Amino acid sequence: MSKVILITGCSSGLGVSLAVQAAQAGHTVYATMRNLSKRAVLDDAVAAAGVTVHVAQLDVQDSASIAACVDQVIAAEGHVDVLINNAGAGFVRSTEQASEEDINWVMDVNFMGVVRCTKALIPHFRERRAGHVVTISSVGGLVGQPFNEIYCAAKFAVEGYMEAMASYISPSFGINFTVVEPGGIASEFAANVMKQVEETGGMLDDEYLPILQKYVGGAQDRAAGGDIYQTADEVAAVVMDCVASDDPPIRTRTSKWGEAFCALKTDLDPDGKKLQSQVVDTFLS
Repeated sequence: MSKVILITGCSSGLGVSLAVQAAQAGHTVYATMRNLSKRAVLDDAVAAAGVTVHVAQLDVQDSASIAACVDQVIAAEGHVDVLINNAGAGFVRSTEQASEEDINWVMDVNFMGVVRCTKALIPHFRERRAGHVVTISSVGGLVGQPFNEIYCAAKFAVEGYMEAMASYISPSFGINFTVVEPGGIASEFAANVMKQVEETGGMLDDEYLPILQKYVGGAQDRAAGGDIYQTADEVAAVVMDCVASDDPPIRTRTSKWGEAFCALKTDLDPDGKKLQSQVVDTFLS
């Protein structure tokens, strides 16, 4: 069944793949980005795929921008079926080294951006008694990793936010919530993380330096091994399966590596449905 899908963060990487694959599946797609001057990558991919995608401006850090975009889509289509919260930014820096400004920015883009977009669509979904919020999280939303504590904190927050809403909004109003947890994605995202390190002072010559060098060297080795990193298209295909499902998972990893990496936290309840049922029984029965 064709759906109206609103996607954030579509100027590159996973957002481009999501927009193209959603259009290829026959959905009406609104691919959004903060800066429309950066739409060339999306435009080229859309043209190469021979599909139609509507491009709109949306800044996840600006509630007015979000509201204007949502109003635009509803005015044009009458409704929205799916919100895909894809916009995000990586950050590699120890807590000691990170400025408060950096920390606030990471939390604002990765967590508050999700909250703002979700808040804008929930009333519409609730009125229709239907809708699906899909949020791109990370294995870093389940497992803390070296030098990623601020980023992981934002993704942990996203996981708790979606999980909590699934405990009462889903059974009450028929709105589904899904967090998608990729490992590494071979796209501009990884390059942007290291660019961020350089822009925030580079590798500082302090006691953390040899640990950071070990981390970066290990990341390069893992990338060469090919087990962790998926293509954006591979991750997008998992998201599209969730969008197409009549009973989508509350959480899902996107690769065998991701499943193995998170197994200590997910083996007993891979899709989050058992915990959802337990929480509903505990608080709402």
